Amino acid sequence: MRLSIVPVLVFLMPLAEIAGFVIVGKIVGVWATLALVVLSVVVGAALLRIQGIGVLQRISAESRNGGDPGREMVHGAMIVVAAFLLMLPGFISDIIGLLLFIPAVRDLAWQVLRKRIVVLGASGAFRRGPGQAPGSNAGPGPRPRSSGPGNVVDLDDTDFHREPNRNSPWSDQKRLEE
Repeated sequence: MRLSIVPVLVFLMPLAEIAGFVIVGKIVGVWATLALVVLSVVVGAALLRIQGIGVLQRISAESRNGGDPGREMVHGAMIVVAAFLLMLPGFISDIIGLLLFIPAVRDLAWQVLRKRIVVLGASGAFRRGPGQAPGSNAGPGPRPRSSGPGNVVDLDDTDFHREPNRNSPWSDQKRLEE
């Protein structure tokens, strides 16, 4: 039922933006309206750069400390969406974009989205214990045959070897001989 509203919004949003242009154009004039549109593009690009770097630093800090960077990743995605909305011509999308740049609004959206987002770390980077240094569970050297509760098995060349099937339609050897 919720997805049925998306096509309606996609259809009505351009109409609302056009109405916004007409209303703002009547109030401030055509040239000032165009200047506001250009200004919103510049502000969107600048805010994306400033806010984006800060979010990347917070994601890195959360990852280094063994925390869950999910919140910061969602904040980063919302900042990208906010900048994109600011770069679109239209005042309604600009208002929504500016709202997404406010951290309190992003936190509210995170509270709604938190139950639906799971961040998994394949390397175990988010599961470090208090005594482990960053990167201590990765790197060259002998690895265990089985790593903990998962079903990960590390095989050497001597443990597994497969001869190519020459009759396979995906075989390169068949084409080379012909």
